[in-house]
Amino acid sequence: MLKIGFAQFAPFFGNPHKNAELIESLAPEFCSADLIVLPELCSSGYNFSSREQALSLGEVLHRSPFIERLQAICIKHNLYLVAGVNEREGDLLYNSAVLVGPGGMLGKYRKMHLFWNEKDIFEPGNLGFPVFQIENFTLGILICFDWIFPEAWRTLALKRADVICHSSNLVLPGLAQRAVPVRAVENRYFVVLANRIGDEGNLHFTGASAIAAPDGDVLAQASENSTEVKIIEVDISLARNKQITPRNSVLSDRRPAEYDL
Repeated sequence: MLKIGFAQFAPFFGNPHKNAELIESLAPEFCSADLIVLPELCSSGYNFSSREQALSLGEVLHRSPFIERLQAICIKHNLYLVAGVNEREGDLLYNSAVLVGPGGMLGKYRKMHLFWNEKDIFEPGNLGFPVFQIENFTLGILICFDWIFPEAWRTLALKRADVICHSSNLVLPGLAQRAVPVRAVENRYFVVLANRIGDEGNLHFTGASAIAAPDGDVLAQASENSTEVKIIEVDISLARNKQITPRNSVLSDRRPAEYDL
């Protein structure tokens, strides 16, 4: 059994220190969890006025105070966190999500599918779709607009991910929240969607974070506009049964040779 969950909140724009404090204030609610997923770009906020502003708020991951404070939470509560960060590498920026545990940062994913004005600020992801072995389960990460590309989700299924951490700043009302349970059932794994709430400039974020099961059931869902932490205990073995019927599997029934265009 595994306890997975999300924290939904509105980050403070342009203030990684205050955002770390906000996450620390929620951390007592994490104490029963094994894994908590936080929203996209929760270190910096989202709606940058320019690339220069985004650069000034970028995190160099190997010396990030924000990540160090996430690690302290993981040590205190013996858990793992997935959190969206504005990653700076030289003069390049990536919309990234980091996996942090008691031992520090264990890995990262860089968003592959950039949305709207993100294309003016970030580089497209260049690390593929990695998976991470955490104790007795395998974890994959996607970010926000990745939700609309089934190839991304299927790639993680083929790499035997048990749980997908979907760190998000969703602005299109209700679309991803409806799609995520479908992604869960078509790949037969658990999905934790951690969305943010609130407004930044002309953007309104839609909340409704959720946890979906391999059968498509929504096990937990937040409201559209309040700070919430929800944790569910799941049987991770359900994500390893890819059978739809005794004779049909979502993976072994695939016919990749016929999908070539």
